Amino acid sequence: MPKESFAKRYGLLIGTGLAVGVAAVLLTYLGNPANMGFCIACFLRDIAGALNFQRAGFDAEVGTGIVQYIRPEIIGLVLGSTVIAMVRKEFKPKGGSSPMIRFIVAVFVMIGALVFLGCPLRMVIRIGGGDLNAVVGLVGFAIGILIGIQFLTRGFSLRRAYQQSMAEGLIFPILMVALLVLVLWRPSFIIFSAKGPGSMTAPVLAALAVALVVGVLAQRSRLCMVGGIRDAVMFKDFRLISAFVAIIVAVLVGNLILNKFTLGFAEQPIAHSEGLWNLLGMVLVGWGSVLLGGCPLRQLILAGEGNTDSAVTVTGFVVGAAVSHNFGLASSGTGIGTGPVAIAVVAGFVVLAVISVMNMQKLEG
Repeated sequence: MPKESFAKRYGLLIGTGLAVGVAAVLLTYLGNPANMGFCIACFLRDIAGALNFQRAGFDAEVGTGIVQYIRPEIIGLVLGSTVIAMVRKEFKPKGGSSPMIRFIVAVFVMIGALVFLGCPLRMVIRIGGGDLNAVVGLVGFAIGILIGIQFLTRGFSLRRAYQQSMAEGLIFPILMVALLVLVLWRPSFIIFSAKGPGSMTAPVLAALAVALVVGVLAQRSRLCMVGGIRDAVMFKDFRLISAFVAIIVAVLVGNLILNKFTLGFAEQPIAHSEGLWNLLGMVLVGWGSVLLGGCPLRQLILAGEGNTDSAVTVTGFVVGAAVSHNFGLASSGTGIGTGPVAIAVVAGFVVLAVISVMNMQKLEG
């Protein structure tokens, strides 16, 4: 068979990575928090707050907190995936692969992400902005992936998924449409932050449009932050990691152009410098994401394609965000949370270890 050209093998992924990086810088320029053009963990946390699942920083006098907003970026990512999957006849609902295990793992992945203050996508965006705390997070993320790989190579599996009805597959995209109606309508029973990160937003339609494009590209390229390192280690396949690098390059160049690049550990936006917890939080995220079969971004895209297991996983992320803030596990710019952070992280490692061991299948041969 003829060898694939570089452009054919890497073109879509590098192009997607560059587009995601540019989109992240653009969304920040339009009003999103610094170094947070995209953050699946933070944005799902904000949605949980808008739906009154958590009230971080709530001020009774004004009736809002600091991280409550229905983020159009989440809606756009899912619906972009749904539209292109349907156009290309790839919308094939399936599920039933250990949904409750996925839910529990997702809760701990979100706890780890909010200890670090960002999902893997925000981690690379933060690196592009010069935040060296995110480099510590990257080390932890890689360690977590390597731990997960040890179980994959020993037969870890969450069993097979089964075909689901079209109605089942459409429920999650329909929920996104409902959220879009709510963010445009802004009814009084939905909470919108008047201060803090939740109040820092790009215009709704602009954020939606940008995310729709990214959702389409992410679906076509199978972009996944955890997949890049996993595939490079297990199969010596560097296609996904090329997108990982492209995001950093695009964000770096964009920040340099806009004079927003700040190299260092101190005073980085919506970040803290407690290195141990940046590391351990992302170890939890990396390990859990390997068990789930993809990073939080990838889970959103799969949910948009009709994968009900990924929809359950995203629901777990939302619950994890509520748990993190309601029990003081989430970090802030001043440091880690005031709750039992160490207990929660250690519990996460124990739960992932038990799940990893109990779901190893016998390898043939």
